[in-house]
Amino acid sequence: MFAPSLPARRPGLASRVGAQARRRLWLLPLLASALFVVAVLVWAYRAEVEDQDARRATMIADALSSEAQLQSRLDTEMSYLQDLAHQIARLPKTAAALEANPVVVDGLRRLWLSVTWLDAKNRIVAHVPDHQLLSGLRSKDLLDSPGVSSHLMLEIHGEKLIVRYSPTRLLRQGLPWWLTRKYDVQLIDGYQQMIASVDEVPLRLEAQGRETYMVLVGGNMPGAYLELTARELTRPLWRTLPIVLVSGFLTLMLVATLLLRRQVVRISLAESAWRTEAAWRQAMEDSALVGLRARDAEGRILYVNRTFCTMVGLSAEQLVGLQPPMPYWPPDALDEVMLRNKRNLEGRAPRDGYEALWCHQDGRRLNVMVFESPLIDANGQQTGWMGSIIDITARKRLEARERHQAEAMAQQSRLTTLGEVASALAHQLNQPLTVIMGYNAGLQRMLADAGYDNQAVLHALAQQGEQAAEAGRIVRRIREFLTRRGPQREACDLGAVAQRAAALLQRDLQAAGVQLQWALASDLPAVFADPILLEQVLINLLRNAADAMASMGQRPEGLARIRITAQRSGERFVRLDVEDSGPGLDGRTVEHLSAPFYSTKSDGMGMGLAICRSVIEVHHGGMDAGASSLGGARFSFTLPVFDAQMQEASLADEDARASLEQDP
Repeated sequence: MFAPSLPARRPGLASRVGAQARRRLWLLPLLASALFVVAVLVWAYRAEVEDQDARRATMIADALSSEAQLQSRLDTEMSYLQDLAHQIARLPKTAAALEANPVVVDGLRRLWLSVTWLDAKNRIVAHVPDHQLLSGLRSKDLLDSPGVSSHLMLEIHGEKLIVRYSPTRLLRQGLPWWLTRKYDVQLIDGYQQMIASVDEVPLRLEAQGRETYMVLVGGNMPGAYLELTARELTRPLWRTLPIVLVSGFLTLMLVATLLLRRQVVRISLAESAWRTEAAWRQAMEDSALVGLRARDAEGRILYVNRTFCTMVGLSAEQLVGLQPPMPYWPPDALDEVMLRNKRNLEGRAPRDGYEALWCHQDGRRLNVMVFESPLIDANGQQTGWMGSIIDITARKRLEARERHQAEAMAQQSRLTTLGEVASALAHQLNQPLTVIMGYNAGLQRMLADAGYDNQAVLHALAQQGEQAAEAGRIVRRIREFLTRRGPQREACDLGAVAQRAAALLQRDLQAAGVQLQWALASDLPAVFADPILLEQVLINLLRNAADAMASMGQRPEGLARIRITAQRSGERFVRLDVEDSGPGLDGRTVEHLSAPFYSTKSDGMGMGLAICRSVIEVHHGGMDAGASSLGGARFSFTLPVFDAQMQEASLADEDARASLEQDP
């Protein structure tokens, strides 16, 4: 499918920047992914910090709570020891009595490892239990208790009671089970030495990156610290699941971006190659002298090249998408062109092309040669028609000019032959006219000698003699004109010459019902011309005007008018106009009308205006034609004003020509 192509333009700065930006569009997904990853990392970091703070706060709260529970348990054991101290005064100072005391029995069952009774001199009064009397299970519990033992001491009346207990059992019994599952709980001294641990095999987990917190126990355990170490290993931020997922996502996006970049590079190369090929094709189409036009099956224009646009004077934007009728078709032949267009769309166009007449946008006509061929798409289906149009207007004009030149040469040949015939005819007519004049003069003398006094007859004979003499002069002047002898120019009154010519045609004009009007300037100067030849020019112009009005048929009286106007035209020329109320010139010019053998009359020879124009131009004047204010045609000619220098120059020319004729 074709599309309208526009002339290639040099890209500006904005277009180049836009092209570079489009070439980097493949980075947008990667940049968006990077922004997303940064946002996720910031969120994960902040969440991790908040989580660490929350875990730290929870650990501190758990440590303080555990320390309070241990302190409460030690206070309870101290109260039991005080109860024992109140009973010690009534007990026998024997180990069996001390061991049988309910408080001691209950303490050994709970937490106590041993009870020692010292006198005022710190000598042992009694000590329980006796290791030899301990059962196997009890001995195993004491031996398996990790850590060191601690003690409670109470002094009464100089005697002392010392209760040794297991801090490990204190931790195991004094702390809830969920806390020991969550933390590794230990008691340590100020030298970081372990006192007790809830685990059977105590481990220091601080070095492995776990969180820990210590709180001073104090009270009955001076210098002891309760240390809580999280059993769950705190993973680094980069090893958390969100970071792993984000890293995987970023890796996938990087791979996808690289693949996209590779594809974009391939597409860019293909697009560059396509643009280069399109530019070459456009350059070839624009440089071609043949107009190209693509149409679909319905005749809608799909594509035109620059030559076609120049040919019809319309741009591609104005033409593409148009349906018949087209703006370049002649308005006066739309039906015929539509019929031919329908035949062409049906596939019946001549294979060797056909000639057509088109119109340019400015109104001038074009002769074109059109060749139609099927338009095939990529699937091999015909979608329309491709036309090649050649402007043959210049060729047609050249052919017409050649025909015109051939006709002009033929006309010149006929004119030369006619001139020779006219010259010979004038020579032959001169003798009969001379004889007629001789007979007329002799007849007048005979009648005068005989005393004949019929004035009508004598006047008729005198007029006959004058007309014969005038005919002789006309024949002589025409012969001289045709034999390339200069006219006999003299100072003459152009108005008087026009009146004499009108007088000769007065009867004919009256018979045709033509009203003759005069508009002669009073200060009209004399012109330098041959009055006889000017008289013949005016007679021809007046007769043509009368014949043109007679061709319009019967007209009411007063409508057939001829007006003769004579006035100055500048300082050096006099202008004479012959206007009529006839049908006019129909756009024809004086060059067209004065062409040899061209005539608007059915019986005309086409030599009248040609001879008239030649006569005026020989007198160094000019002839023109146009529309008349009376509604018909106007023929005008100008002649130079007479002066003495012009007469002397003319006489010198005549003498020179005479000498050349006598001695060639």
